[in-house]
Amino acid sequence: MKIELHQIPIREVVAGYRDSAENGVVAYGGKLNVRPAFQREFIYKDKQRDEVIRTVMRDFPLNVMYWVKNDDGNFEVLDGQQRTISICQFVDGAFLIDNRFFHSLTAPEQQQILDYKLMIYICEGNDKEKLDWFEIINIAGEKLTEQELRNATYPGEWLSDAKRHFSKTGCAAYGLASDLLNGSAIRQDYLEAALRWITARDGMEIREYMARHQKDTNCNELWLYFQSVVAWVRALFPHYRKEMKGIEWGILYNQYHEKNYDPNQMEVRIVELLEDEEVTKNSGIYEYLLGGNERCLNLRAFSPKMARLAYERQKGVRPRCGKTFSIEQM
Repeated sequence: MKIELHQIPIREVVAGYRDSAENGVVAYGGKLNVRPAFQREFIYKDKQRDEVIRTVMRDFPLNVMYWVKNDDGNFEVLDGQQRTISICQFVDGAFLIDNRFFHSLTAPEQQQILDYKLMIYICEGNDKEKLDWFEIINIAGEKLTEQELRNATYPGEWLSDAKRHFSKTGCAAYGLASDLLNGSAIRQDYLEAALRWITARDGMEIREYMARHQKDTNCNELWLYFQSVVAWVRALFPHYRKEMKGIEWGILYNQYHEKNYDPNQMEVRIVELLEDEEVTKNSGIYEYLLGGNERCLNLRAFSPKMARLAYERQKGVRPRCGKTFSIEQM
């Protein structure tokens, strides 16, 4: 890996800046890919973004950034996307600082910002060297998620199509199943969930699946599988409850989707179990009804003394059906 430090003024970095939202961001005369396949979407909070600009305006040093030089002479941001976009957006007039837009600043103030030199290490090497270095520098700052790091390793048409379905604001997966999924689409949580489920079905790791499909031109297999999971859940449990959010539905689909269940009977049992004070994990009701494992319910444990008191209080009669039972049956 060849790494050289360069001091590049902001005026050169912001030249040719174009933000096509989630379809990509370029700068540096069109030669800098600010958001490569492995980068996260723009997630800086306003306060973080504003502090970047204030640092520049005070002529204080920003942390160094890292670019990768490609074989075609263009560059990709390896580390520093958030700071780069913050600077480009401010100069482009996208937001104001202390009630002043860039165009509201005096000429000397604008000149000072544009002349400010960013400390940028430009790296050259093979893909493995670049990604190894990326994991090292990702230790600091806003760390990437595991799926964002996987995306770094397997860019291509398959990943682009997968991100279109699972990783964009208001993407198809969000519209279809945001009430069933935890996390954020743009932080790759939806994509990771779909991959976790389909790889569990196929008995492989997520990285292996992505490697096998990296050269595919689309992610149709993954998307169709995900739709099948969601359709199965909606048909089997048509009455939505908040406890359904975050369940590993794909894992349950893999195990039970070929079995026949009556949705009406399922609903009756769900209501009964939600009313049962012994059930302390309501989200486990769904897996229990599918597979019969009582551990999913996290039933409240009773001591022998508590059991005796409850038995005597009920006089040995089941309150729902009126039948008698022995204390050994409790």
